[in-house]
Amino acid sequence: MNKTKTETPLYVGCATVFSGDRTDGAGPVVDTLIRLGGGVLNFETLAERTLALAQIEKRKNPQMGYEPLLDDLVGPVLKRCLEHKIQIVSNFGAANPQAAAQRIFALARMQGLRVPRIAVVHGDDLTQPEQLKFLLKKLGTDIDPSRVVSANAYIGAYEIAQALNDGADVVVTGRVSDPSLTLGPAIAHFGWAMDDWHKMGCGTMAGHMLECGTQVSGGYYCVPGQKPVPDMHRIGFPIAEIRADGSFSVFKADNTGGRVDDRTGREQILYEVHDPAKYLTPDVTADITQVTIQSEGKDRIRVDGVTGHARPAELKVNVCYDNGYLAEAEISYAGFQARERAALAGETVRKRIGHLLPLRIDLIGAISIFGDDAGELMGRGLPESRDVRLRVAGVHLQKEVAEKILRDVTSLYCCGPAGGGGVRTSLRPRLDTLSCTIPREAVPCGYRFVEEQRP
Repeated sequence: MNKTKTETPLYVGCATVFSGDRTDGAGPVVDTLIRLGGGVLNFETLAERTLALAQIEKRKNPQMGYEPLLDDLVGPVLKRCLEHKIQIVSNFGAANPQAAAQRIFALARMQGLRVPRIAVVHGDDLTQPEQLKFLLKKLGTDIDPSRVVSANAYIGAYEIAQALNDGADVVVTGRVSDPSLTLGPAIAHFGWAMDDWHKMGCGTMAGHMLECGTQVSGGYYCVPGQKPVPDMHRIGFPIAEIRADGSFSVFKADNTGGRVDDRTGREQILYEVHDPAKYLTPDVTADITQVTIQSEGKDRIRVDGVTGHARPAELKVNVCYDNGYLAEAEISYAGFQARERAALAGETVRKRIGHLLPLRIDLIGAISIFGDDAGELMGRGLPESRDVRLRVAGVHLQKEVAEKILRDVTSLYCCGPAGGGGVRTSLRPRLDTLSCTIPREAVPCGYRFVEEQRP
């Protein structure tokens, strides 16, 4: 892939950016791609712990473990994508890309469509016994391997590009780096060399601009009265126009709300970037220190000046593991001295069971976001509030200990202080995450086309 295939720009549209995101964003993106003559549609559905939750679902049912909203995401646009040769690239395979592929076959069959060519990327899942042994040693932890729920490497764009070059209509992955969902199509479209670090950097940052969806079209930018964004209720998802030299523009889908300008672009390009000279990804070390972002017209920006350097020698790995149970319980206090009554209720629970497990106590409506686990801010003259919700939370390896939080908060109904009501409790398994990097050669990756398995 070191010979330029075409000078024709590539259009890549993003339609979702995490599991649970809106499912109606793809329609306007696909409509716009059709108007532009085609392109690539990507769905980004994985966050750091989404894979662990998917592994839990796969344990319950071997046919599950992929994005639970896959039908709602792909079903409404699959026909138009296949008819207009819009390729779909997504990590909605999560813990079970094979099952996700079969579900897409089923969607096509139910709609009377041709059988799509679906490629599945593999290699990110590192849960084989020898792999786990290696990872846990690398992490320097004594966690029992039986407590590990998921272990996944962030792999790059190469396999996506190869699959698209081989004629895939849909590429299903597990954990790949978010920008790789855009870089892979660019590599395939333009024939960029994998060691052309400048273009790898450009394609990666185009993917970075898309990977948070409507953040770049005003969603996370919006502050009423200071940074207004029109029609937030129908905010549009973004599309990148990528050119053969690596420069690119970003705009939003036709007939949608939101805004795309140099200010929304600057906020997004800096988002989650710790070192602008060394933005590490599996594909490249991107450099945005010389970037310029300029408006090209209404709701459209041009990004220039991105470059890149050699990719890191190692890949990031996340290991999620069972770490007991998270218990949460809430109760409300309103009216006269609501804050004082809620604070007393929290202190009552702390004195009764705080010796059994650490407790996090928040007074929602008085102090919660800026609170601290030790509760040191609780007694520093908080502002008066007449509507406070007490939240008590804690984690323990033993379920029966964690459950004591639920029972003690519930007992506040009658044990006081006065006027508590609206108790709500929750107990669920707690997943914690450890991260490290490992040599690339320890993560063998590839892809293959899968055949439809009819029931």
